[in-house]
Amino acid sequence: MTATEAARGLQRSEATARAALLEVDGYDITLDLAGDVETFDSLTRITFSSRGGTTFLDLKPLRVREIRLNDRVVDADLLRGGRVPLETVEGRNELVVDAVMRFRNDGEGLHRSVDPADGRHYVYGMSFMDAAPSIFACFDQPDLKAAYTFHVRAPEDWVVVGNAPGTNPEPGRWEIGPTQPLSTYFVTLVAGPYAVLRDEHDGIPLGLSARASLVRELETDADELFTMTKQCFDEFHRLFGIRYPFGDYHQAFVPEFNAGAMENPGCVTFRDLLIFTSRVTRGVRIQRATTVAHEMAHQWFGNIVTPRWWDDLWLNESFAEYLGNRVTADVTQYADAMAEQAYARRTWGLLADLRPSTHPVAGNGEEDATAALQNFDGISYTKGSSILKQLNARLGDEVFFAGVVDHMTRHRFGNATMHDLVASWERAGGGDLSAFTDSWLRTAGPDRILLDRAAGTILRVPPAEHPADRRHTIRVASERDGRWEVEQVVLDGPATAYDAGDRPVLIDPYEDSWGAVEPDALTVTALRELLPGMADGQLRAAVWNGVKSALRSGALDPADALALVEASPPVEDTEDTQRRTMAWVFHELLPVSPSGARERLHHAVMARLASTEPGSEMQLTSLRAAIASCTDPDRLRSWLAATPPGISLDLDLRWRILGRLATVGAADRAELRAALEAEPTAVSRVQHTAALASIPDEEAKAFAWDRFTGVVDVSNYELTATGFAMWRGGQEELVAPYVGRYFDELPATVAVRSGWVLADAAEAFFPTTPVDAGTVERARALIADPALDASMRRRVIDETDDLVRRLAVRAAYPHP
Repeated sequence: MTATEAARGLQRSEATARAALLEVDGYDITLDLAGDVETFDSLTRITFSSRGGTTFLDLKPLRVREIRLNDRVVDADLLRGGRVPLETVEGRNELVVDAVMRFRNDGEGLHRSVDPADGRHYVYGMSFMDAAPSIFACFDQPDLKAAYTFHVRAPEDWVVVGNAPGTNPEPGRWEIGPTQPLSTYFVTLVAGPYAVLRDEHDGIPLGLSARASLVRELETDADELFTMTKQCFDEFHRLFGIRYPFGDYHQAFVPEFNAGAMENPGCVTFRDLLIFTSRVTRGVRIQRATTVAHEMAHQWFGNIVTPRWWDDLWLNESFAEYLGNRVTADVTQYADAMAEQAYARRTWGLLADLRPSTHPVAGNGEEDATAALQNFDGISYTKGSSILKQLNARLGDEVFFAGVVDHMTRHRFGNATMHDLVASWERAGGGDLSAFTDSWLRTAGPDRILLDRAAGTILRVPPAEHPADRRHTIRVASERDGRWEVEQVVLDGPATAYDAGDRPVLIDPYEDSWGAVEPDALTVTALRELLPGMADGQLRAAVWNGVKSALRSGALDPADALALVEASPPVEDTEDTQRRTMAWVFHELLPVSPSGARERLHHAVMARLASTEPGSEMQLTSLRAAIASCTDPDRLRSWLAATPPGISLDLDLRWRILGRLATVGAADRAELRAALEAEPTAVSRVQHTAALASIPDEEAKAFAWDRFTGVVDVSNYELTATGFAMWRGGQEELVAPYVGRYFDELPATVAVRSGWVLADAAEAFFPTTPVDAGTVERARALIADPALDASMRRRVIDETDDLVRRLAVRAAYPHP
């Protein structure tokens, strides 16, 4: 097999047949990481039992030295599409594969990166979905669990951590395992000159690690991280009554990680942006705390019991989402975690559920493992979590957790399905749950929940494409004389009586159920006066989530949404991800708002900045919003020279200002290069690349495009940052030639990247700023191409849906 041969996704039927044939006893893996910086040696010995017959091995090497099955040579030339056919014998078999693998820079497989701060090399393993065979030969499917033992050779100044406690018997040699039975996608190895901190709690050895250049920041954050970890262990032990079974618990913060984290048993990997090098908000700290708790929840739900197939991935993620948020709010310093999660996650899930690509939470029937990755979205996390929260309210903690414990006990270190879990709940006293699972877990789409003020009712409108009769038990808040009064309402039919009178109303502000809730016109108008004084974070989040839904559905004039933003800029939710409210203002609201909207927004956030207390978090977030909305180079440079009293110009703020200067054409390449050389960190490298792609000239767009097409190979973080930076508002004429090129050249990018980053790049480089029917037409033609990679098609479908909705809003509310 050559390095460019693509492996097709595992089919469910193939996995079922292989699981019926084989039982894997163990893996013994030897890796040599001390040689070439481009490749590593991988020697894998697999012992397994077979019923006898033909199967296949998963293997994605640079080259194969030898394959031996039961001491007979297997022709390595049979390797095709990441598979080697095997003829097994009945009974015990032993397979030995000696191969050379390639280090990767896309956040998958064995990822190797160089820290620009000091030139040191770092390695970590990410085996999720189908990346394990690029590290070691394996039978790569979740229901062929086995124990793993690793023998690792590494440079003598490196530390090596894996899924089980390890030893370092001599310099440069590490022995790890054997592990508990693991699915292949959980297997990891973290190796490099990492700074390591250690602690212990309740007999469990704890560890933290990060790049050596981050040691000061790691030490600063260690007390909070260790404290949260201990609190969460105590609470999970209380809830489950089952001890953590994987030995050490190490949390490794690694560079250029695609996800927020990965729940590898015994060695959880996190993106190292969660070790903070600049000042961050409480919201970001809450996100880190819930991520820590989320991954700890996985140690029970996901790692002790694992889904048999990928369409039950929600069993992992929905549980970890629900329990991670709940435990963070219940036992850590972040009792306000639910309000933060309302901002960070609710819209993510609802947006996915409202798209043409929506799917059921459970049992979506996905047959292809690679395509299943595309359902690893806000539905699997946020909607599933919301449904579990409802189920817990219905059953109560005693029955809910009794069912969970029964499930984990029956299937300990094995695999299970949704039906197994539901049966455990029913045995624990939950009654017949079939109607609940059918309507909530197996039916796609959200109900729209709307106030019909004139009729005195709250309407429940199921999606036409996915009808279901769902009962919603929610709270409704109404304003009276400056106070918000809350009452419970049960929606058990298409219309439920509710007399709102002339009071502003917020439906389901505390997220008791799952639905697309939109404020009515009277409420939106009243909120211009009420929102600035609204102190309840959960209510504020509900307001903005409702406004987002109403704008997207076309029920709200962008001018009215902009007026609400002017009245009370949502600077409390200013983190720079597409899920957050200030990002929504810039990317969704401004492009469909009346002319002069950016200037009005800037005036509003400048007024907010002037009124905030020096040194406060609101001052910091207001300044961030002011930078992002500013078009005046002189004002931007004044902040480079002197930030407002109470704020220090740290690395994050400096690059925010430089990136904005680049976007408005007021920062040259020499200035950007000088800033990178002054602080050559991993963050600086990514921000420098994004700033270069933002410059409004042809050179900048050609620079970006070379990275998209693979002419220039860059890391996953740099690639996606380049794509999002390329399509800046106000540069439509400059990027116009690249609209057609995107649709022409996207399919060929399968030759230069794969897996997670293949789809991420398709999304990042999608032409978002030319909002016109021609772009939609080109997108639909590409979607219809049967040869287009499934993961890229999903992203193009979703981005096209956004574009179509923006065009519909513009048509409904034409503004000069």
